[in-house]
Amino acid sequence: MTHTIETGRIVIVGAGLGALYAALELAPRPVLMISPETLGQGASSAWAQGGVAAAMSADDSAAAHARDTVLAGAGTVDIEIAEMVTSHAREHILNLTDKGTPFDRGPEGGYVLSLEAAHSKPRVVRVKGDQAGAKIMETLIEVVRETPSVQVCTNTLATGLEVEDGVVKGVYVKASDRETEAVLIRCPAVLLAGGGSGGLFSVTTNPPRIRGQVVGLAARAGALVGDPEFVQFHPTAMDVGEDPAPLATEALRGEGAKLINADGERFMLAIDPRAELAPRDIVARGIFAETQAGRRPCLDTREVLGAEILTKFPVVANACARNGIDPVTEAIPVACAAHYHMGGIDADDQGRTSMASLWVCGEAASTGLHGANRLASNGLLEALVFARQCAQDITAQVPLVDAAEVELEFTDGGTDAFAPESMVALRKTMTDNVGVLRNAAGLQTALAEIARLEKLEAQSRTFGNMTATATLITAAALLREESRGGHFRTDFPEADPEQAHRTEITLAEALEIRARYAKE
Repeated sequence: MTHTIETGRIVIVGAGLGALYAALELAPRPVLMISPETLGQGASSAWAQGGVAAAMSADDSAAAHARDTVLAGAGTVDIEIAEMVTSHAREHILNLTDKGTPFDRGPEGGYVLSLEAAHSKPRVVRVKGDQAGAKIMETLIEVVRETPSVQVCTNTLATGLEVEDGVVKGVYVKASDRETEAVLIRCPAVLLAGGGSGGLFSVTTNPPRIRGQVVGLAARAGALVGDPEFVQFHPTAMDVGEDPAPLATEALRGEGAKLINADGERFMLAIDPRAELAPRDIVARGIFAETQAGRRPCLDTREVLGAEILTKFPVVANACARNGIDPVTEAIPVACAAHYHMGGIDADDQGRTSMASLWVCGEAASTGLHGANRLASNGLLEALVFARQCAQDITAQVPLVDAAEVELEFTDGGTDAFAPESMVALRKTMTDNVGVLRNAAGLQTALAEIARLEKLEAQSRTFGNMTATATLITAAALLREESRGGHFRTDFPEADPEQAHRTEITLAEALEIRARYAKE
């Protein structure tokens, strides 16, 4: 039996960069943040190593940043969105600085800017080399804790939306650390900021809980989904057997690190003139090919960084140390890993979804900024810009009211649990059939397996949210009979100019496709 709570608070699902920033932007409007972990843990934002892309130098411009974004996006970027986001980048860096974010600064006070793949200028603002996400999150968490309008419910998982006549009226939640009955929180507005879908794949750089649940719960409620087939595989996850895989940040390649194989060959030179700094999809396929051929690919930082890697990139150095690798004297083994979902819940320039009273920002959103292939370090930027866009739009539509804190209590029980073996099988079929390289036969096999697993775990709303997102990714990948950006079809290896457009799809449409291949 579902218990219902009424509140005048705006409910934010998620606790990463977009969620925190939006909560602060909404102040003094009362907000309730739903976080499945302790605040600051389990969010992809905190794991972001590169930084925030912004035109901060005198010889750079927002227009140049927008052009690079469009070029990296391989023909499907919404140009107006790219121009809007990049034009706001600088003000968000300054705002974060004012809030206390310790961005790296030079001797004269200017921001230290790094070059990353497919950027025409150094424009990635960093913190201690590879700690931007963590330090920005620490800063915002501290401010949120001092903001009386923001209430945070930790160890709480959103499982669904309450919808009446196409209007979102509330969020279903349960405890994230045990089986409990669902509680319905009815509220005036819902902002989804709950991350991406990388954990649907066996090899991922995302935190363990990031498995497409937020996209799935919105899709199951009827929300339109955009570009789900476009998943970015980071080329240089560390191949050390950890789950999730530690990331060897792209900034290392920006510093001049080289990709070599087991034979010591620098293999990217033969693939693209930009070599290690080619767009991520090209580098990922190059690394994947070396892995498939049994020539274990590695990232070699020895010549360009030497012992400096230990102080300039401490997160990478610590991951190496944990796994018995000395990056000063050894190359770092790397593999492709699901890293960022360019697709998500379809959103307009205000973060509005196709459903009234529902907004989305961050990786769960599909805004048109990333196109088929996200430009490096545009992820945190998009979260910042659209968190503010959402907050401003919600502020314009939802009256300011006093709202007491929500007293959330869970009753033990519920049927949301699912077998760990089903999760392993889902992740395996996504990696094997919907990964770096795709084809019709593999995608059809994946759809059938997703349907089987969903039926097997029919009692679990959370597992159903994950299979909904997996279905959307796979069905859209099957429909797109071409190769573009992060989506590569071995049976359609060329880009088709006729398909140079964004995908818009509902879960109902994806399920119709899946039904053709599901084995009853």
